[in-house]
Amino acid sequence: MTAPDISDMAPLLAEERGPLRLEIEDFNTEYAAVLDAQEMKRWPTFFTGDAFYRITARENFDEGLPVGLVWLEGEAMFLDRVAAIENTMVFAPRYLRHYITNVNVVGANAAGLISAEANYLVVETLMEDETKIFQAGCYKDLFVRGEDGDLKLKSRDCIYDSLLIPNDMAFPV
Repeated sequence: MTAPDISDMAPLLAEERGPLRLEIEDFNTEYAAVLDAQEMKRWPTFFTGDAFYRITARENFDEGLPVGLVWLEGEAMFLDRVAAIENTMVFAPRYLRHYITNVNVVGANAAGLISAEANYLVVETLMEDETKIFQAGCYKDLFVRGEDGDLKLKSRDCIYDSLLIPNDMAFPV
């Protein structure tokens, strides 16, 4: 599976885009807070049950190559990732801080999909080391409204800029 086709997206009027951008910024603020607190069991709740999530290199994304460091499809894969992080992966204790900026609402379609983009930066502090940039890139997102009316991610592509990445890529970005 790849991210859903968004070729039928139409731009939104300014009066629609502004409030939606603020709602997406609030969504991303909560998303970052959950990841920063390492509340991994809450992370899948930001996504629909059939969501797609990928962390991939800019060069792969730009060339239309489906390869990703992390590739998740559907709730079972998200829950498996959470279990792996919490129970089986071994890594040094660390703090992560997620910064999500420059939200842009690209458009929406009749099916209720909302296309948005944002930049992200994740910094990492190991207990006995200096703070370093862990990853920088952009999100390409598709949101839908959940049953409660709140936004949910149908698809999130995390496209990192650097060719060199940490070899301990355990956590979501």
